Formats: sequence, C-alpha cells, structure tokens
Amino acid sequence: MVSDHDIARWRLRTQYLTAPAPGAAAVVEGLLAVQAENRQQAGWAVACRTVDPRAAELDRLLAEGAVVRTHVLRPTWHFVTADDVGWLLELTAPRVRPVVLRQLTELHGWSSAGLDLAATTVCEELAQRPDQDRGQLAAALAERGLVASGQVMMLLLGLLELDRLVCSGRERDGAHTYALLAERVGERRRRGRDEALAELARRYVVGHGPATERDLAYWATLTLTDARRGLEHAREQLDTFAHDGRTYWHAPGEPPTGPQEPAGHLLQLVDETYRGYQDSRMVLDVAGVVPRGRETAIGIALVDAQLVGSMRRTVGTRVRFDVVPYRPLTASDEAALEDAAARYGAFLGREHELRVHR
Repeated sequence: MVSDHDIARWRLRTQYLTAPAPGAAAVVEGLLAVQAENRQQAGWAVACRTVDPRAAELDRLLAEGAVVRTHVLRPTWHFVTADDVGWLLELTAPRVRPVVLRQLTELHGWSSAGLDLAATTVCEELAQRPDQDRGQLAAALAERGLVASGQVMMLLLGLLELDRLVCSGRERDGAHTYALLAERVGERRRRGRDEALAELARRYVVGHGPATERDLAYWATLTLTDARRGLEHAREQLDTFAHDGRTYWHAPGEPPTGPQEPAGHLLQLVDETYRGYQDSRMVLDVAGVVPRGRETAIGIALVDAQLVGSMRRTVGTRVRFDVVPYRPLTASDEAALEDAAARYGAFLGREHELRVHR
C-alpha cells in the first residue's frame, strides 16, 4: 500500500532531487518546463538536480539558445529546451494568452491597433539588433508614441512570447534580453494536437509522477478533458495506482523503500516539487503542520520529502538561510538542512549560514 509519504519521496526521486541527472540539459528536458520566475534562484532549481551543481552549464545552454527562458504555462517564466518550446506554446498558449490579453486591454486600456503596432515595433527592433533588454524595447515603443513601462512592458513581451514571436536572448551583464524566437531556436519539429497532448502528458508524468490528471491540467493549463485525453494516448507507456480516491500516474517502476539522500533541501516556493502540482501537492505535509490558506513563504525547507519550515535566502558576502520551522526540528533535521545550506552556498561560491528560528 502506497502512502502520501511514499508518493512525496517518489516525486523527489523522479524530479532528480535524490537521483541527480548528469547535467542541466537533462534536467530541463526531463522536467519539460522548469519554473524560472526568479532567474538566479531558478538556476539553483536546475543545478541542485545535477550530479555536479554549477551555474556555468545552464548559463551556456541559455547563451547558445539550446534552452530558453520564456512565458509558457499558467502563465509564468519557465526554462524550456529549444526543441520543446514551439510545440508546447502552440498547444498551451490558447488558454494562457487570453489571461495576458485581458490584463492589457481591460486593466491597462490597450487597443488592438496599439498591440499590433507594439508587436511590429518589437519584432523590427529585434530583427535589426537582437538581445535587447526591456528598457531598450520600451524606448523603441516610446519613439512610436506607445508608453509601456513596468508591468505593462512585461505583459506586452509576455504576449509576444505566447504568440511565438520572441523569447529570451543572450543575457547581458546578468540582465534578461529578448530575441526573435524564429532566429533563436530555428525550425523545430511540430506536432499534431493529439500527438502533442500525449507527449506533454507522458513527459509531465515521467518528470513529475506520481501525479493525478488534475495535477497535469493545472501544471499545463489544460482543460481536464485535454489532460485526460493526453494521458489516455500515453497510457501504454505509463502505469497507474489508486490512492486516497485518486488515480496516480507514473513511469513504470517501484517507489523508494524509505528515506533517500540527500535528506534536506532548501528551495524556492515555486520549485517544481511544490508548484508542479495542485491537486495532490500536500503529500509534502503528511503531518498537517503547514498553515493552509494564502501562501506567505518565499522558500521551503524539506527534510525526507516533507515540509518542515519556510525559508528565506539572503545573499551578501555570505549566503544566509533563515528557516522558520512548522514543528520542532530534531538534530537530524537540522543536520540535513545544514547540508542543504552547504550545497547551496557552494553553488553560489559563498560561505553559508543556517539560522533556525525557534
């Protein structure tokens, strides 16, 4: 009989947190899309899943365009491989795009003509000179009488990303830039709708399972009908089991038989191990110690696949991790978190400090 804790442990293995991948490319491809709202912390989200956590490999993949950082799913930033970004956007953008468009038109008063002119301007600018940042593109829009700054500029560029016109360019001095998608990733294989649904369902389950159909629908911004259709098309490559009134889908194989190493993890709240699910997310809290309701944590502290506290990271001459426990921590809990802090500090090239607030 599989328990909630078994599922949580299984997911950490599936997601490379306790069975690391050979490198950053394998992580991004294996998870299909890795949430990347905070660029620097998202770098750790990828690196901590590899056998040799370093920033350089992901930086290189982004510079080459083998991986792009763009808006896809829900909608928010994700790392996606160049091979996957086109078909994934084609499949999911029709449900995500209206959310962004509504904010631009209803909240900020943009007209269709204004949006068309903005799209033309940005694409012309990037065709002449790729790798421009948001400020440079806003200045180009201003020259044509279009005032867009802050949140509006983010929404405009997000809309163009969803329309498969632009994506991330080469980072410049740590700043995010934009380039034309067609020039950045070139022509890639396209998929019919049913093939794309099956591929998305299979890849999500292999990279996140065990997971439910509702987890998939949430993660991919699909209707439940489309999530079920994709899973049905991929059924022959996946296995299932019933637990707590739900059907869980997973890649063929058995769950872990107990605790795994490393035991402790310090991650951002939007990490795939938490944000990659909705329906069954709280298998991470078997004891029910995490406050329910509005999320106030910035980061999460895990020990043996269970949430043991909220976490805040502060980077200065050293990196400090402040953990506020949800329950009293044992000596082994604190040792596991100390090890996690040391790994994170080594990745950043800084001395680390773990503070547990009792």
